[in-house]
Amino acid sequence: MFNIALPKGRLADKVCKLLTAIGFDTSEVTDDNRKLVFVDDKNGVSYFLVKPSDVAIYVERGAADIGVVGKDILLEYKPDVYELLDLNIGKCRVAVAAKNNFRENKERPLRVATKFVHIASEYYSSLNREIEIIKLNGSIELAPILNLSDVIVDLVETGTTLKENNMSVICEILPISARLIANKSSYKFKAEKIDALVSRLAEVIK
Repeated sequence: MFNIALPKGRLADKVCKLLTAIGFDTSEVTDDNRKLVFVDDKNGVSYFLVKPSDVAIYVERGAADIGVVGKDILLEYKPDVYELLDLNIGKCRVAVAAKNNFRENKERPLRVATKFVHIASEYYSSLNREIEIIKLNGSIELAPILNLSDVIVDLVETGTTLKENNMSVICEILPISARLIANKSSYKFKAEKIDALVSRLAEVIK
């Protein structure tokens, strides 16, 4: 059995469409149920749904042979996996945002609220800008509103949430999309099957 870790939420639906397009049965995954593991006996595949930020952990530790994860997770946590293919879905960007009337005071460290500590630190280090990281896990936009931080570093897709809170993007750090990753040991022993899957997906994405 070939194990595939899928991220819960909207991205799972998009991945399932790609897998369906290459002949895999993902009908159970997209059904409205509470199951966590789904089996496609015909293709010898099992899927399981996990929190997006956990996909890389399941793949790195071998619970899954392959998985789908955002490039932001790969850059932030640097899991020891193979990155095989840009799936060209789940597109957004990591960006710096602040209140619309923000004026930076360069005489003191910039207070940056984010869950992307590594990405933010690397970005501002490249600018030689001293910062104070405020690690948050949710509602990042609230930090500047309550004067907890000067700016935020977060994923931005449409920017609607920022606009509704009188905030805007100051600069973009990097584009993000979903990537197909593989466990290194699995790739060694199942290279033929994984390579075939990658080739078929690459054709569909074109």
